[in-house]
Amino acid sequence: MSEKSSSSGSDEDVDPESGQPVELGGVLSKWTNYIHGWQDRWVVLKNNTLSYYKSEDEREYGCRGSLCLSKAVITPHEFDECRFDISVNDSVWYLRAEDPEHRLQWIESIELHKAESGYGSETSLRRHGSMLSLTSAASALSATSTSSFKKGHRLCEKLAEMETFRDILCRQVDTLQKYFDSCADAVSKDEFHRDRVVEEDEDDFPTTTRTDGEYNHNNNGSKEKLFPPASPKGINGIDFKGEAITFKATTAGILSTLSHCIELMVKREDSWQKRIDKELEKRRRVEDAYKSAMNELKKKSHYGGPDYEEGPNSLINEDEFFDAVEAALDRQDKIEEQCQSEKVRIPRLTPVPPGDAYSTIGTHRFATKVEEMVQNHMTYSLQDMGGDANWQLVIEEGEMKVYRREVEENGIVLDPLKATHAVKGVTGHEVCHYFWDTAVRLDWETTIENFNVVETLSDNAVIVYQTHKRVWPASQRDVLYLSAIRKILATNENDPDTWLVCNFSVDHDNALPTNRCVRAKINVAMICQTLVSPPEGDKEISRDNILCKITYVANVNPGGWAPASVLRAVAKREYPKFLKRFTSYVQEKTSGKPILF
Repeated sequence: MSEKSSSSGSDEDVDPESGQPVELGGVLSKWTNYIHGWQDRWVVLKNNTLSYYKSEDEREYGCRGSLCLSKAVITPHEFDECRFDISVNDSVWYLRAEDPEHRLQWIESIELHKAESGYGSETSLRRHGSMLSLTSAASALSATSTSSFKKGHRLCEKLAEMETFRDILCRQVDTLQKYFDSCADAVSKDEFHRDRVVEEDEDDFPTTTRTDGEYNHNNNGSKEKLFPPASPKGINGIDFKGEAITFKATTAGILSTLSHCIELMVKREDSWQKRIDKELEKRRRVEDAYKSAMNELKKKSHYGGPDYEEGPNSLINEDEFFDAVEAALDRQDKIEEQCQSEKVRIPRLTPVPPGDAYSTIGTHRFATKVEEMVQNHMTYSLQDMGGDANWQLVIEEGEMKVYRREVEENGIVLDPLKATHAVKGVTGHEVCHYFWDTAVRLDWETTIENFNVVETLSDNAVIVYQTHKRVWPASQRDVLYLSAIRKILATNENDPDTWLVCNFSVDHDNALPTNRCVRAKINVAMICQTLVSPPEGDKEISRDNILCKITYVANVNPGGWAPASVLRAVAKREYPKFLKRFTSYVQEKTSGKPILF
């Protein structure tokens, strides 16, 4: 994946002049739809927007789609280490990076752009010169809290009264405390002066210097020191009686207000409880409806996405997978029937080389492999299966019989299939020719989306690359194989005229595997033997006198993760249709033409 810049979520990813995250661009695989699957796209991350183009060279033509990342949700895939999903409301992009490191790089860059996108972010505040005040926030919170009590104004009024009473009570307590402290000081001073007077009387000090006004003359003629009374009125000017009355009134007011609050709360408790229960029930219903709607929306918006296609972590279960495949095959059959009824076959002049040209081994680089495959099929494919208990007869329709032997390897179905059929009016050479000839392949093969000859090895061997039509939710398959046609030389005069076409997987630099398709491996052979019944009298051999015995063997490794039950059901359904469709095509093409032995 080529990229214009790297992103790791550090300060290096921020432009020092603008304070904005730098632009990031590179190639990511994007899920397009269930037909085309994953496709490489040029993706650009800039100014809080993720855009994609078909390629880097086509940026000047405009983007094909974009997402604003302000409210985007980035979800790394749980199992696929290279994949991550970006969703904004109902829109979902499924993306795959080149490797886990690049995925982490993209996720961190996207998160950085997203974090710097909203108003109130650090960059945004610097850009707008704004500062947030804790005081203003607290004021706003206080105003909000106050407004929330408007419905219960009576209780609020009582609480406000209690606040007022509390302030008054605090002031009164302070005043009384000062008064009590003054009283304590006065008592201490009075006791000190009394102790001094007693000491002076005991010591019999002269008292002529003191005025009579400072002593109290008793009846016994003694004098007593006179102390002015400590008047509460005189200490700091506090009216103790008045303060006590006010304190009592304040306390009574608090108790009364508390009683009112308790009464109001008791009266409202039942109604509040009913409201709460009602609101909780409403909330429960709304949450249930929301969950249901989201599930339906998720199914609609994601149905057909990569999580609902074939794979090790597919969200679709086996029964749903089978139903979807069967429905897709039914639709393809209807479309094919309609096309066949409207199709006007264009006669193709395909010259058929003489049989001797097909009997040579060849000198190309795969010649030895081809000869080995031919000999194996002639040795094992023609063996009778009557005594082999491993082969199961799964289909029998007239002359056609289809056998299967169940084989699994690492959870992948590798069931060999073998079919036998007898077709009147055609020869083995004709059947094998039309099966091998790429010029007429699309006339009878309805499962192929496109194909091309990668390399022509010889007159009787070619390398072919073909992609098959996708049957959702299964992944699309492609096949790269060598196809060779061969006339089998007879070992004695009683051997029937035998032809063979073998198709087996090979590798080629011009058709490497891609993420778009799952590469299947095949080893297929069609062996055709021509049986001729003698004509009556001196009549020439006609097509009524010939019969072609067909043996078709297929060993296919489909790759991928399709359920075994689905693969077996599809094989059981499609192979007989394929044989009948192909043999009918050969009969139609050879009807009225000279017999080709």
